[in-house]
Amino acid sequence: MVVYKLQTPISEADIRKLKVNDMLYITGTMVTARDQAHQRALEYFRQGKPLPINLEGLAVFHCGPVMSKQGDKWVAVAAGPTTSTRMDIFEDEFVKNFKVRVVIGKGGMGKRTTDAMAKYGAVYGAFTGGAAILAAKAIKSVLRVEWFDLGMPEAMWIFEVEEFGPLTVAIDSHENNLFTDVAKNVEANKQRIYQKLGISQ
Repeated sequence: MVVYKLQTPISEADIRKLKVNDMLYITGTMVTARDQAHQRALEYFRQGKPLPINLEGLAVFHCGPVMSKQGDKWVAVAAGPTTSTRMDIFEDEFVKNFKVRVVIGKGGMGKRTTDAMAKYGAVYGAFTGGAAILAAKAIKSVLRVEWFDLGMPEAMWIFEVEEFGPLTVAIDSHENNLFTDVAKNVEANKQRIYQKLGISQ
């Protein structure tokens, strides 16, 4: 395991150095996007419309943050990760079209996303579920919010973060996926245990 501290915009070359189980901290611009923001961004792309922010080299966080308006400024109260499998139907196109370098969430993603990350140079950083306050502490400022018509959790929040993490690299750009590897090992071990116990399936 190697610890990396990267600054956005992150280059593809830097991403290619990361391997599964490495630890990652991110400083710079981070953008939240859940289901509806992914869907709208891809609709914009298909229509040839520019996004409110250039996502190339940035980190996209699967998160519906709890925000507080204090005067004329927004402050992040809690920013826990959303289960990423919900975004699996969008993420391969998101990585391909917008060149995001880090996708952050919990629970992992599947083969489509893994293949896209290998092809275009991105990683998936797993953030601990239930650590929403820790995440909020790394958010130093809210630069702005876009697509607020989608609602607070689904809007695209643009944060300035400092050493956001720790993130475990759970999918790297070399077709390694920690979640699918663990699932395969569990299945193999289960079959061996069944055989020892004389249980047929």
